[in-house]
Amino acid sequence: SDPYQNLIPTEMYNHVITSHGIIMIFFFLMPVLIGGFGNYLIPLLISLPDLNLPRLNALSAWLLIPSSICLVISLYYGSGTGWTFYPPLSNSIFSSSIGTDFLMFSLHLAGVSSILSSINFICTIYSVIYFSRNNERI
Repeated sequence: SDPYQNLIPTEMYNHVITSHGIIMIFFFLMPVLIGGFGNYLIPLLISLPDLNLPRLNALSAWLLIPSSICLVISLYYGSGTGWTFYPPLSNSIFSSSIGTDFLMFSLHLAGVSSILSSINFICTIYSVIYFSRNNERI
């Protein structure tokens, strides 16, 4: 293997490495830690068979698919922002590519997915607290 072999162009290599970091953080770690462990541990901790809002739970899982598709589209168009999205590079003046827009939209969809999961967890926990308080008063 030769370090100067150009299997892919330099700019495309930067896009692939950026997308790898985004996929690992926002499409693996966050959904597994928040959604996966939350869906498994919260019902166990409060002795329920399932969360209160299963359709919201399914919607939060299904939102990750169009979000990841937008991420792949952004890789095709290219966006030179890096995975941190610092403003000089993610600004419309320096990065006029539509890939940046797809990348940001992808992360917004992933964020909406995490927020929906969190709403489901909060509603489940508060409903258990509310019903346990009402049963104590009776």
